[in-house]
Amino acid sequence: MSIVLRPFVFIRPKFTAGLSYPRSSSMAMACGCNAADARWSMASLRSALPSVSVTPATSVRFPAHKSSNLYPIRKPQLLEGSFTGLCPVNPLLSLGISNMKSYEHNFIIIDNGSRVFAMRHGRKVPKLNRPPDQRRALLRGLTTQLLKHGRIKTTRARASAVRKYADKMITLAKDGSLHKRRQALGFIYEKQIVHALFAEVQDRYGDRNGGYTRIIRTLPRRGDNAPMAYIELV
Repeated sequence: MSIVLRPFVFIRPKFTAGLSYPRSSSMAMACGCNAADARWSMASLRSALPSVSVTPATSVRFPAHKSSNLYPIRKPQLLEGSFTGLCPVNPLLSLGISNMKSYEHNFIIIDNGSRVFAMRHGRKVPKLNRPPDQRRALLRGLTTQLLKHGRIKTTRARASAVRKYADKMITLAKDGSLHKRRQALGFIYEKQIVHALFAEVQDRYGDRNGGYTRIIRTLPRRGDNAPMAYIELV
């Protein structure tokens, strides 16, 4: 005995006002079949379906995978000299811990290959609105012109920045050694100025220890109103 399942087609009946329809006829119209064929049971429907063999679920075990430790944790080395000065040599003896020499055992050090640097407090460099290579070239040119002419006019920021290098060149010339001369030749652009500086610096600044330049403020620059100053050799 085989049961043929018909596709479910919903046909919306046209109801007329004032008329009543029996429940069996409406079900037959909804199922798309006669009223006699509309009676069915779940048992007969289940028996008509094909049997499906159900296999019991088997447990699947994956191989144990050892997780690679990207950041190896190393134990800190306990040093004897961790507490010096006013601190006792072994402050943990009062707590009954004799094998601990410091409090570093409470911290975990993660060694991931990084380096820790301190903050740059007090290391401000006048940038002069230029990258490092152009800034160094500017300072070398200003130092060369200052040693050549003895007095130049520039902005206050550049004058304050070039003062350190001009004093350093004069200090190298006062030493007078060949190594210092080569260092000055590597910074000053004109070779003749270096030789003249090394020849005349002892007569001019032999008795002076530092302070070889002077900065004199002047009127702002016309156009952008930048603060200007004269820097000259003493």
